[in-house]
Amino acid sequence: MELSNSLYEKFGGEEVVAKVVEKFYEFILADPTVNHFFQNVDMERQLLHQTKFISFALGGANKYTGRTMAKAHEGMNLQPAHFAAIAKHLQNALAYFGVNEKDINEVIKLVASLKEDVLYK
Repeated sequence: MELSNSLYEKFGGEEVVAKVVEKFYEFILADPTVNHFFQNVDMERQLLHQTKFISFALGGANKYTGRTMAKAHEGMNLQPAHFAAIAKHLQNALAYFGVNEKDINEVIKLVASLKEDVLYK
């Protein structure tokens, strides 16, 4: 699952990843097709948690101590349309910060590899 350290470093480390994650959730919370999944979520905690997860996924140090993807999405019954919307918001957040298309595609490929762990749970 882990990408080369160069992507994490190339993006600017955890500080920049945190900004991307913040923008990512801004897009998600504005989208009525997926924002209901976050109605009762402590968003400050979610932002910190997701920053650590994405940092790790991009090749940063493993500071992620959360549940598995399947456990974290248990009971949500995410459908392919939800997954696609979330991936699109991540793509848009990365683009917002000037990440090039090749790197965005690499991140989206990583996200796509998690699809089976989050759908229909």
